[in-house]
Amino acid sequence: MAQTHHLSQSAFDRLHAELHDLTTRGRIEVANKIEVARLMGDLRENGDYHAAKDEQGHMEARIRHIEGILDSCEIVETEDDGTVKPGCLVTFLYEGDAEEDSETYLLASIEERHPKHETMSPQSALGKALLGARAGDTVVYETPTGAHLQVEVVSVELP
Repeated sequence: MAQTHHLSQSAFDRLHAELHDLTTRGRIEVANKIEVARLMGDLRENGDYHAAKDEQGHMEARIRHIEGILDSCEIVETEDDGTVKPGCLVTFLYEGDAEEDSETYLLASIEERHPKHETMSPQSALGKALLGARAGDTVVYETPTGAHLQVEVVSVELP
């Protein structure tokens, strides 16, 4: 079963535009670079040719990645009900840390963007533990190494 990607409408629109750009202008530009490099002669020792082929491979991988996200995405409209859910900003504090050490993340697909905060996947261990929590709640989660950490939710807000 494919993973559902929760996207805001703006992230969906941005990814759709990027996909269109890569599959049109991007493919044409890379094909032109490969053709120019081929005209230079021996392909075995042609750095421009190999660089263009690498660029083509990276671009095709990005195209497949975006297509996979768009094929399995759900547009989310986050409402401000005070609970942690995809699309919200969550501020939390690790057990034993001072208040000024609190951290704020946008809980969303890695394809989302926020001008001031990093993104945390709702599928990550901490992301899963935070889902449904409210300000003042304490959640415990297991890290990939098996350690159990505790965080207190300081605030939940819309971006």
